[in-house]
Amino acid sequence: MGELNNVQKLMIAVVAVFVMGFFLVGSNKEQSAEDRRTAAMIRDMANMQRIAGKQCPSLIKQHTGTQITSLVTDTKTDKSTYLTLEWTGESGDNFKKATCTLSILDAGGFGISDLIIDGKNVIDRN
Repeated sequence: MGELNNVQKLMIAVVAVFVMGFFLVGSNKEQSAEDRRTAAMIRDMANMQRIAGKQCPSLIKQHTGTQITSLVTDTKTDKSTYLTLEWTGESGDNFKKATCTLSILDAGGFGISDLIIDGKNVIDRN
């Protein structure tokens, strides 16, 4: 009879673990509106960084002939509608300063709206 009690205790413990697991998973899925806004902002920023990090160096190379090898020297953003990256040319580069802005386009989505190389507006979609 003692073993049956231990088996019953073990079964109750397993069921309790499952119930707690379902409760924790269920409670984590319920996000507040603020949590959803914050998550959306983080996703937008990550997408903006990814797109700008891919397109801007390519455009700078296209217009200067210089492959970007340095890190971004300055970043400006409102965290939702635009991201501006700035590079300072190194010795041997064909530019001194390049500024590239990614923003929401009229057609929808993000795209390069501004590219300024050494003070010259190369792309201006504003």
